[in-house]
Amino acid sequence: MQTRTPTVCADGAAAACAMALETNEPVLCPASVYADDRGWSIMNLLTGALGPEGQINFSCQHPGVVKAWHRHAKQTDFWLCVRGHIKAGVWRDGEPWAWLAVLGEKAPGVLVIPPGLWHGAATVGCEPAGLLYYVTHAYNPAEPDEQRRPYDSVPGFPWAVRHG
Repeated sequence: MQTRTPTVCADGAAAACAMALETNEPVLCPASVYADDRGWSIMNLLTGALGPEGQINFSCQHPGVVKAWHRHAKQTDFWLCVRGHIKAGVWRDGEPWAWLAVLGEKAPGVLVIPPGLWHGAATVGCEPAGLLYYVTHAYNPAEPDEQRRPYDSVPGFPWAVRHG
């Protein structure tokens, strides 16, 4: 399977969201690390994207784990890996290719995933990965906006580390 890098939008999360919804493709909004003698920060990542129906979550994923595939009918996801690194995969039904992005401490940014696209993540490296994510619709246990399929059901997607 071929992989592609998501489109990059440097104009902020709101513009990246509009682009993702318009193109029905994932969009990566790169972030900058601000460092001084006190430490470091990544700031203003979701400005203009937060809405009253949304929800912010944090998930810790152990090394060697692949959490895939799932998709939403209504919900847009905004992913930021704040600890370690993840390999994010995004796929549209019927395509012979998928999008792939590595996100994390050394590759900061927000990946915007519009509704209808299958997506998931694998931990990269020997440390747990911490994923902070905003979703545009809060989880409703009575009617979950989620459809799932096995991690290996998209033939050829490279969840393992690729060398070379």
